[in-house]
Amino acid sequence: MPRQPRTSANKGKANQVKTSQEVEEKIPYISGYKRPSENDSKKAIGFLSEIPVEFDPTPSKDNCVFFPHLPDPTHVDDWLAQYCEDGQTYKQFLKECPWLSSRKRKYMSQEFKSSGQTIKDKYPDGKVYIVPIGAFDEKDSMFFSSLIEYTSIFLGLPVQALSKVNLNVEDGNVYWVESPKSKVSTGRRSSRRVKQHQLTSRYNPDTGHLQVCVDSNLMQLRNLIPEDAICMIGLTLLDLYGEESDLFVAGMAAGNERVAIFSLYRYDPCLSFSTEHWFQIEEDEKIAEKERSRITLQRGCKLLVHEICHLLGIDHCIYYDCCMNGSGHLSEDFRQPMHLCPVDLHKLHTLVGFDVLDRYKALLQYYKKHGFKEEEQWVQKRIKFICHK
Repeated sequence: MPRQPRTSANKGKANQVKTSQEVEEKIPYISGYKRPSENDSKKAIGFLSEIPVEFDPTPSKDNCVFFPHLPDPTHVDDWLAQYCEDGQTYKQFLKECPWLSSRKRKYMSQEFKSSGQTIKDKYPDGKVYIVPIGAFDEKDSMFFSSLIEYTSIFLGLPVQALSKVNLNVEDGNVYWVESPKSKVSTGRRSSRRVKQHQLTSRYNPDTGHLQVCVDSNLMQLRNLIPEDAICMIGLTLLDLYGEESDLFVAGMAAGNERVAIFSLYRYDPCLSFSTEHWFQIEEDEKIAEKERSRITLQRGCKLLVHEICHLLGIDHCIYYDCCMNGSGHLSEDFRQPMHLCPVDLHKLHTLVGFDVLDRYKALLQYYKKHGFKEEEQWVQKRIKFICHK
């Protein structure tokens, strides 16, 4: 899979969260994009006959619409106003997904069983790894643990944390600290000396804002991936960019090498960003700390599973309003739901082999625990629909 950011339009664009005062006008889809019909969307789910209730997209008896179609663009930077997406049906996923192949993936050194039906069967030791990069204090560690818990529930795969990667920030420069123990899990030999690698970065002395180039981070991450990794995601609280013309990028994935890095910096609801300059950021402390943490966690959870699903072979979705939709800017990203639509749920179910109802019940408990009221209500209604239809 090619490298792709979560919000590809972040590169070189304003990507500012729209204010409530902005007037939403009719914005056309990009030339060549064809919006799927209701019948097209149902066919994309991938069942030849009757759709099982777990994947049924129809409204409930009390007219709860679980899976509406994507809203029309309302901003010139919206995803489908910029990008002509073909979508990926369930049938296409089966053909394209490298994890379902009877041949072992390149660079995978763990045990492989070609006769397996799911990724768990084929790679019985396989895990998803998440590694914190840079400063994470005790509060951030709890936040990090919550992200790992959600990712494991959502994907139905084992998810583990790796030891934190330390970064030194000195005089506007950023150094990746490679300690002797940092490569133990990879099985490779390593030096006993602590090494520092300077990362490409940019710094504005007037505002004190620092950004790190995403490519230099990816280069270092490739050296850390464990032998039993399905994929590895690096998470940082530092702001990222890709090219000098960028305001920022949310992150980048190198799918062929199974590594990605993403920043949670711009997911903080207390921050607002300039539409012209990467280094101009303002902080609003009106939001209570508990609510700030809740919103940041909710946004981070959605970012993380979206990107891991890409690394697992699931492309952007155009069939329903879904957490696998693309996004052109932050407000579009934040608006999208946390759940998978039937098309992408069927893909993940085939890949992993979980029980759909049990997965929903586990998500319900997570949403209750962390105060995700909207998601809690949605899952409650979905469970009722599945159990009583």
